[in-house]
Amino acid sequence: MFSKLPFALLAGAFAVAAAAADRPSTAPGVDPAAETVVRTALRGIAPGVQFDSITPSALPGFYQVIASGQLVYVSTDGRYMLHGDLVDLSAKRNLSERGWAAFRKAELAKVPASQRIVFAPPNPKYTVTVFSDVNCGYCRMFHSHIDQLNAEGIAVEYLAWPREGVTTTAGDPTDTYKEMVSVWCAPDRKAAFTAAKQGKAPKPATCPNPVKDEYELGVKLGVDGTPMIIGPDGMVLGGYLPPDKLLSLLQKGS
Repeated sequence: MFSKLPFALLAGAFAVAAAAADRPSTAPGVDPAAETVVRTALRGIAPGVQFDSITPSALPGFYQVIASGQLVYVSTDGRYMLHGDLVDLSAKRNLSERGWAAFRKAELAKVPASQRIVFAPPNPKYTVTVFSDVNCGYCRMFHSHIDQLNAEGIAVEYLAWPREGVTTTAGDPTDTYKEMVSVWCAPDRKAAFTAAKQGKAPKPATCPNPVKDEYELGVKLGVDGTPMIIGPDGMVLGGYLPPDKLLSLLQKGS
């Protein structure tokens, strides 16, 4: 049944990706004719789909397709679609995870430092990106360790991801979105962010801000909950992690 396939295969599932550039792939090894076939096949079941990445796959005869927070494999003749992890048994590697990581790393590199809320030691050994909500319990628990994380040489760069979304079903801004906008618009973002994590709502404020864009970026990168901790290589390290566990994972990956 189509309803059980990835993306929910409904055009509405792709609405948040409407801002994504839907242009021909420039990835080496992608045949323009085959790419057109792949796009046409997917649009046959989800007319509104916006493609973020189409690249060659290690699976012969298939392309790796990333769209609206989903990664699938589609045959170059447009007949078959696979949804699930592609594992190289000989190398014992999850190729799907690595495909996601490369995509996340490239997309996150486009976010200016000025749009992040950064807590960093003078000379960080590691830097992680964390999609966070100011109100979620595990986000608050993670931030309660920020001094210890910095002491371990870990810089934390926060991006906004209001779990309630940006708007309600009635089209009004959600309470969490408004609160996060107020944090990003505060004269001292770091102080406002920490206070919000402690349950102290920021003074209402508005300004040009990246909260909506960062929320949509999170959806595009497969974020479905907070916190989501992403390592320097684009790999997801986990949700809430205590400092010792996070440091151990970063050391193993370095």
